[in-house]
Amino acid sequence: LSLSLSLQTGFHGDDGSSFTVTWVGDGTGVSMVSGWWQYICLADYGKSFHDISHLINNTFIRKEFGLLAGPGNSQQVSYTPVLDNPGGVIFTSTDAGVSFKSVQLPFHLAQPITFHFLNPEYLVAISIDVMEADRRGELFLKRTEDLGKTFTTVAHSIFSFGYVGGFLFTSVMETLVRHTHTDFYSVLDGDEDMIFMHVDNPGEESYFGTVYTSDDRGILYSKSLERHLFGGEGKSDFTNVTSMRGVYLTNVLEEDGRIRTVISFNRGGEWKLLNKPQNVECGEDSRNDCNLHIHGEHSRYNGITPMLPLSDPTAVGLVIAHGSVGDSISSTRPDVYVSEDGGYKWRGSLRGPHHYSILDAGGLVVAVEAHPIDGQINTIKFSTDEGQCWKVYNFTEQPIFFAGLTSEPGTKTMNISVWGYRPEDDHQPMWVVVTIDFQSLLTRECGNQDYVQWLAHATEGGDLATEGCVLGYKEIFRRLRKLSVCRNGRDYVVSRQKSPCPCTREDYRCDYGYYRHENSSECMRQLDTTDHALKVCLNGEEEELRTSGYRKIPSDKCEGGFTPLSRKETVNRHCGNSSQPPTASPYSETPVSVTCAVKGVTYLGIM
Repeated sequence: LSLSLSLQTGFHGDDGSSFTVTWVGDGTGVSMVSGWWQYICLADYGKSFHDISHLINNTFIRKEFGLLAGPGNSQQVSYTPVLDNPGGVIFTSTDAGVSFKSVQLPFHLAQPITFHFLNPEYLVAISIDVMEADRRGELFLKRTEDLGKTFTTVAHSIFSFGYVGGFLFTSVMETLVRHTHTDFYSVLDGDEDMIFMHVDNPGEESYFGTVYTSDDRGILYSKSLERHLFGGEGKSDFTNVTSMRGVYLTNVLEEDGRIRTVISFNRGGEWKLLNKPQNVECGEDSRNDCNLHIHGEHSRYNGITPMLPLSDPTAVGLVIAHGSVGDSISSTRPDVYVSEDGGYKWRGSLRGPHHYSILDAGGLVVAVEAHPIDGQINTIKFSTDEGQCWKVYNFTEQPIFFAGLTSEPGTKTMNISVWGYRPEDDHQPMWVVVTIDFQSLLTRECGNQDYVQWLAHATEGGDLATEGCVLGYKEIFRRLRKLSVCRNGRDYVVSRQKSPCPCTREDYRCDYGYYRHENSSECMRQLDTTDHALKVCLNGEEEELRTSGYRKIPSDKCEGGFTPLSRKETVNRHCGNSSQPPTASPYSETPVSVTCAVKGVTYLGIM
């Protein structure tokens, strides 16, 4: 295995956060080394470095904002310098750092800028200039479709706002008459079809609440998971497993104080404990209750684990995470576990905490030990069979104190950069960036003989007619064989075959006023609800939803089979001022303080 780069350039700093290494684009071979101290470097797969500080007028970079690289194969780059009056300044590049142009902002940034999730040609920024404490709750939310020339007011009395997927959320200030506590809401995840929302349990510092899932408009919510862990520091372990459709991981706080990991394979419709890893034994104190538990954002915040669970859509079924085995999650030194089927089965992969990365669309996994005994590293581990077997490569003769691990955007690359520092005689650290090119290891391009057909969500002993059916359809993927040592390459595209499944009750959630009876898939009517019509106020008109108890899960693609009757009517009854957020619905159990705007419609989230 050959090194494509071993750059040793002096940077003065106290720790690994003093500078960062960021790859730009997919296949560009460009990475950037930047620090707040007015030094920027450009690298071409490590063959050469150039000081390009003059391209941004030798401006000091804001350490907390830093560099933002465009998504996917974009060659867009954005730097945020130290702020100056009358507002902020950003430098942008569309040619991977060859040239930059400056943009003077008429406001100061409240947080790092981001690329628009649909159109990366646009940047999204939030200003702090109108967010003084005495103004929050009196703000207007406005939208523009012509780059700020004209605005339309969406809502007012706004405290804060944000968006997830296709849903825009705003929090508003309300006066509660009968309730003295403040309800806490958090949007956990979402896409164009639905959202997951956490609603805190009433009471001070309960550290848990309930997860609800929405319908396709974000209006009606169903209870998904109780006692969901959400710490006082605002951290949630809720994780979308992007390598497998419909899979989510999170942790719950049991009544006895134990924290345990649960997983859903059908977008929150059902949650269950993780299976025990196949190659790990349980201790004597947990023989009767032994499962794998995954460390998430809470553990990283508390310094227990260096990384969150990792997955990628191009590496089908692959999940890498830190965890512990027993009757609950452990605060002791975690190990690395790997699943190759989206979380159904797991195995122990590496002892102790590691930094890890997925390369070559899952054909290669690399890892670097975190917190070694002497604090320094000189080796990197790599696996070509999804973590079953690991080999070790010595990438430097002089060990370094590890600071970071990064690769090109996406997972198609075969290059990984390791950076850190080593002390010099003058007690100033010498920063080192090492870029490793694994193409010299995987020299053969994969052929048809290296792939197999794999049915996602398949379980042993399942019904052949419904095997693999999740959210209404099956998916058969073309996956790399475990024993094939070859590279997928940059042109690799995930191949899948979809086929619809007949609808069953499992493709539906129980509608408002109904609940799923224990040990049954049938939705039963709640005794305390007598009116079969559900009334929702949208844009000043009352809409009636009549239901037989079932509501199809958003994005479910089933065809035929079980089909409950339901209809929607819009009645000509005025139900509020369409220019204002509607009032709480009479069937909402708690005062709702979250309003949402989706596809131009402003409405109140209903719990």
